[in-house]
Amino acid sequence: MFKLFSPNIGKVTFLIAILAWLALVFVDITRIFGLMNQIESGVAPEVSYILQVAFFIMVYLFYNYSITKNERNEFLNLIWRGASTGLLALAISLLIRGFYGLLGDSRLANDPLLRNFFYHVNFALTSLFLISCTLLWKRLILYQKTKKVVQQWQGFEILLLISMFFVFFNQNTLDYSFLFGLVFIFVFSISLSINLKWIPYLTFKEKWKSILFFFIILLSASYLFLQVLSYSDADQIPVNLTDNLLLIGLFVFIFIYSLFSFLVTLFNLPTSSVFEQKLTEAINFQRLSQSIKPGENENQVLDILIDSSMSASYADAGWLETFNEEGQLGVLQYRFIDKNILKQIQNVLLQSTSYPQAPTQKREEDSKSIPIKINHPVYKSALVTPLYINQKLLGRLILAKEVKDGFNKEMVNIISTFVGQACISVENYRLLNEAIKNERYKEELEIAQRVQESLLPEKLHHDESFEISGFSAAADEVGGDYYETKQLDEHTFALIIGDVSGKGTSAAFNMSQMKGVFHSLVQTHPNPKDFMVLANNALSECLEKNHFITTSYYLINTVRKSVTYSRAGHCPTLFHNHQKQETEYLSIDGMGLGILRNQLYKNYVHEKTFHFKEGDVMVVITDGIVEAKDDHGVEFGYERLRKVVHQNVHLSSQEIQDKIINEVYKFIGKNTIADDDYSLLVVKFK
Repeated sequence: MFKLFSPNIGKVTFLIAILAWLALVFVDITRIFGLMNQIESGVAPEVSYILQVAFFIMVYLFYNYSITKNERNEFLNLIWRGASTGLLALAISLLIRGFYGLLGDSRLANDPLLRNFFYHVNFALTSLFLISCTLLWKRLILYQKTKKVVQQWQGFEILLLISMFFVFFNQNTLDYSFLFGLVFIFVFSISLSINLKWIPYLTFKEKWKSILFFFIILLSASYLFLQVLSYSDADQIPVNLTDNLLLIGLFVFIFIYSLFSFLVTLFNLPTSSVFEQKLTEAINFQRLSQSIKPGENENQVLDILIDSSMSASYADAGWLETFNEEGQLGVLQYRFIDKNILKQIQNVLLQSTSYPQAPTQKREEDSKSIPIKINHPVYKSALVTPLYINQKLLGRLILAKEVKDGFNKEMVNIISTFVGQACISVENYRLLNEAIKNERYKEELEIAQRVQESLLPEKLHHDESFEISGFSAAADEVGGDYYETKQLDEHTFALIIGDVSGKGTSAAFNMSQMKGVFHSLVQTHPNPKDFMVLANNALSECLEKNHFITTSYYLINTVRKSVTYSRAGHCPTLFHNHQKQETEYLSIDGMGLGILRNQLYKNYVHEKTFHFKEGDVMVVITDGIVEAKDDHGVEFGYERLRKVVHQNVHLSSQEIQDKIINEVYKFIGKNTIADDDYSLLVVKFK
């Protein structure tokens, strides 16, 4: 029954709010009519106050339901909702003022009934603006919430509730008790307005938009506040509704938080702190991949894992559970939690149906991080992430917070990626030890092949606008080819292909670092040029001086039907234009990652955009394809590849890929051993 009724909560509260406002208008107009005709209306001021409180409550419930229902609200959308409501209230208020300006000193202009009606219109619009902004600001304040911030907001809501009923004690008069309550609201507003953790996650363009929106909100709030003050001495208003502690308090809160947000966003423009945070995460990936050295054990990388994960998720406690050789579970490391409390939470988690068990064989869903609500006096939410090494459950990373729903989607994603990188590091360490015990060179190549295979994606992201196929074959001496895709939103897809210099295990390690950097940076949705610059900054910290990575990065937008890309010393992109029946290589300059390790690198990377239509084909490769040699040392070459693609563009992406690979192997001969990896991606636009 509740599920059937809940979708109508918004409509019901909105309807009741309108009825309360109409009743408020009717009561006050009746009172004015009685005064005009010297008739006692018999309506006490308390009736208006009761209807005013009912209107406030219904508006609060309506906006709370509306905002909560739309869980995908982005920061900029929340700010725009507040700005648009303010613009609406400001525009209607100015229209009313303009209407009275046209009436001049006419009799209609001095009609108390008309003035009272427009007074109630302005009161309603001001209330809508203030209450909606308050609830919108709540979402911003409680982003990455902590126990302290939640308690502060709960105290502020209690204070607002008291101020709403304060009218029954002071009859909306500006006395000392009114000023005393206003001081409390001011102090709480200042305390809450320092919670601006959402600002660093805005892009540069979003910050400029938010500054404009906050300016609109500040302008609207200032004008509406001055208008409220003008009503204080109005003789034709029988019951003053706007000299209300709740409304004045909300004006103070909205103005202070908007002003703080405006100034902080403005000063954050040149810092681009979100990129600094993502670079920190990228460095953590590098630390995880490089943390195990000869003579040390895997506990070091697990130590870095738990510290990095707690820092990224603002967790209050955390620990690592690992299985020993006998299959017994024990706590390896723990942070900021008593052993007795840790034992209690372990028992609570074991009773949860969401808690991951130890399967006999790893499935794709088993490696995902799982947020769990827990019933404990101290900790209210936990994030459990399994650690798999070579398809075997090594243990679990558990993070805990003192607030409910403390782990948002971004935190879950970054922790999952941290754990995946740590598992790769531990797996590499174990495989490397095995190689040292046996034939070192032979086992080293085997390790590198396994790492390379584990880093390549199991599936390639796409939608109905295009199809994509990928192929990678390792040579006997493994290089470090890498490709991957990522769906950024409903219509935007990121695609990357790269080739790590060098051979063997070192190339595979560098390949894992490239994967970590990709997963970290792609979360910020950078354009291709910015991606290359940030990736170069991150990789410059960990690559050996004589190592570098060539790569190409693409953003496919299926709405605009465009591909924006940058190239860092990688093979050129082959593109077939179906309309012109032309197959050509796209030319763009770019320097490999890790070659130039300073701020001048951005001058050597560029970005281009081209548009695609139905039937167009894009082929991206690593140099192993065109440098494949036959028995006489002749290379397969770019021109031979272009002809193969041009002759087979009518086929599907998978068939085009098969044609290319078959032609390469046919060219080099069955008995020729490949001396480099063969990797390619074929995209056909539908």
